[in-house]
Amino acid sequence: MNVIDAIHARQSLGKVRPDAVPRMKIEQLLSAAVQAPNHYKVRPWRFVVITGEARHRLGEAMAAALRRKIPEATAEVLDKERAKPLRAPLVIAVGADRPSEPKILEIENVCAAAAACENLLLAAVDMGLVGYWRTGDAARDAEVKAFLGLEENEIIAFLYLGYPEANVERRERPGFEDRTRWMD
Repeated sequence: MNVIDAIHARQSLGKVRPDAVPRMKIEQLLSAAVQAPNHYKVRPWRFVVITGEARHRLGEAMAAALRRKIPEATAEVLDKERAKPLRAPLVIAVGADRPSEPKILEIENVCAAAAACENLLLAAVDMGLVGYWRTGDAARDAEVKAFLGLEENEIIAFLYLGYPEANVERRERPGFEDRTRWMD
């Protein structure tokens, strides 16, 4: 698949099969991710690959975070939060380093890490995988970040990845025309 086709085929799909994604494929995804451009070659991205039982532990951390934020949350609401990492057999948390030098802007690191996410999602399309990019309150919770070892970083994504449940039908998206101004 060429890159233009992958860009147009990529879409957010949350329904995936429970089949594990082989480590070799995960490593290929990560290798594609780190080809993203980044200012000053600081490589500001951080990846935490979460599979198997670790998804349950992440779910517990997310439910605990919600309980701290909303002490009156019902068991049903907490169970729903706890189940989020179980939506896919592979979850990759993506963090962006905070700048370590005055010349580096935080937005540049976040943009580089976001470009890494997009590279990863496009590579997933090429490998027959689908993904969904999420954040939410758990991404900003200090204890969830500590659980993931990302306490010094901004979590910019929870990428949920897996094999599609069914054939993926391409959905048309709006064009660029109404968001573009040409200057000659």
